[in-house]
Amino acid sequence: MTEQKADVLIIGGGIAGIVAAQELLEAGKSVTILDRDAAENLGGLARESFGGMFFVDTPDQRKSGIADSPEIAFRDWCSFGELTPDDGLSYDWAQRYVERTTPDVYDWVKKRGIGFLPVMNWVERGFDTPGNSLPRFHMVWGTGQELTDQLARHMQKIATQESLSIRYDARVEELVFTNGRVTGCRGVDEKTGEAFEYAADAVVVAAGGLNGNDKIIRDNWHPDWGTSPPEKILCGSHKFADGLMHDATEAIGGSVINRQNNWNYAAGISHPRPRKPRHGLSLVPCKTALWMDATGRRIGPRPLIAGFDTREVIKRICEVAEQKNIPKYSWQILNRKIMLKEFAISGAESNRAIRDKSKFGLLKNLIFGNSELVDATIRDSEDIVTASSVSELAGKMSGLNGDTPIDSDGMAADIAAYDAQMRLGPDQTTDDQIKRIAELRKYKADKLRTCKFQSIDERRAGPLVAIRTYIISRKSLGGIETDLDSRVLDTNGNPIDGLFAAGEAAGFGGGGVHGIRALEGTFLGGCVFSARMAAATIIHGTSRPGAV
Repeated sequence: MTEQKADVLIIGGGIAGIVAAQELLEAGKSVTILDRDAAENLGGLARESFGGMFFVDTPDQRKSGIADSPEIAFRDWCSFGELTPDDGLSYDWAQRYVERTTPDVYDWVKKRGIGFLPVMNWVERGFDTPGNSLPRFHMVWGTGQELTDQLARHMQKIATQESLSIRYDARVEELVFTNGRVTGCRGVDEKTGEAFEYAADAVVVAAGGLNGNDKIIRDNWHPDWGTSPPEKILCGSHKFADGLMHDATEAIGGSVINRQNNWNYAAGISHPRPRKPRHGLSLVPCKTALWMDATGRRIGPRPLIAGFDTREVIKRICEVAEQKNIPKYSWQILNRKIMLKEFAISGAESNRAIRDKSKFGLLKNLIFGNSELVDATIRDSEDIVTASSVSELAGKMSGLNGDTPIDSDGMAADIAAYDAQMRLGPDQTTDDQIKRIAELRKYKADKLRTCKFQSIDERRAGPLVAIRTYIISRKSLGGIETDLDSRVLDTNGNPIDGLFAAGEAAGFGGGGVHGIRALEGTFLGGCVFSARMAAATIIHGTSRPGAV
């Protein structure tokens, strides 16, 4: 057995682990990071992400004429997540995050060379439950890959051979609990099978969430989403987000809460080159596309449209499926013109122009559409069919649908009714989706990526496209319960000496800082913020503003 010692052990080499390590190294602490993945994947799920970050009252917002404040943002956060003071630490974490996200996250990453696109995205505006009342989604220029790579380079730059050790392929299985205090961990090398044990004065759990584990997802399926989970759930989380460290924390008396609160997406397709079980790609659904159930009928009576309430979209897909006793997946019906203008896939690998920081490539995609992405996705995806007519499209959809028949006549009628409303224009239409498209187009960032009232069945805009979309797991909104200093709490609400948690492992702080909904862009920032809080407490004994 390998036995080693460090001042601080960090379990997980994602963005939370990297940030905590930086802060600790700068304070003169020796740090060991134990990461379960390979060296080339340092940065975890954050490195694969689109790179959006939620901030409040930034110079970028002010330059764009957006008058934001922590008070407005906290109202939106609590409304959308349905958080109240009765939620205790989750509510307190939310207030602290909103108040401090710009000085403690935005300014901090800017000093480390991170830049943002000049126009903020405006997402999760809310359906019945009000969400973001202002644009706050700041897009990292370079995606999550640039963010994690820059932070990892900074960590390595300030480290010495003696102060930082990173062990890869290290599966931590248990925490060492000695005389009421966590003093280290034990695990196994994934490649060699060699057992190891590490000792430390403090241990930070930054091992990610639960949404890579299909059994955990199904066992904790939220009742708002129906009596049972879908037959097929794609994975958009990290393959090692399996809850192993949550179990290890509970084994020593730690508290894990809100397992049923997950941030899944409604529009996943199977990855054409999977790197993990159930590997999916999370689409940014086209606003002008029609959202149909598994039989090809439009979901209503209020139609679905992305960008307002992701959780509600999943709820409606599942609700309609249970009412009709059909599978819990859906179809997006559109045409090539809409797809060129509006189609996107979340993540660094599918946004090459932004990832590679190509201004020309980004401008080209905005003006002419990302034909490279559209063509490659249509060609490679098992979930997409194209056709020159609605009846031909329905036939090809039936070929993918197994025992669930496509209602060809009903689908044609739904498309025709939508197109008729589209031709009336935004001032005369009674269609809620078209009204919301008009609302979206009032904001410049959405206007760039949303068609100008484009009908579906139009020959010049063809061919027609149908995309079969599955619910795809992404982030855990629950996790290890922590106090405001990122100290892990036991089931009686008392801090466990020597043990801290940060990032998604901690529900991004407090075991559930978001409540039941997230305002988007709050995940990367939540990792950075909670990791800095944990490091400040280890260094100074507190994470109060002056200590960070």
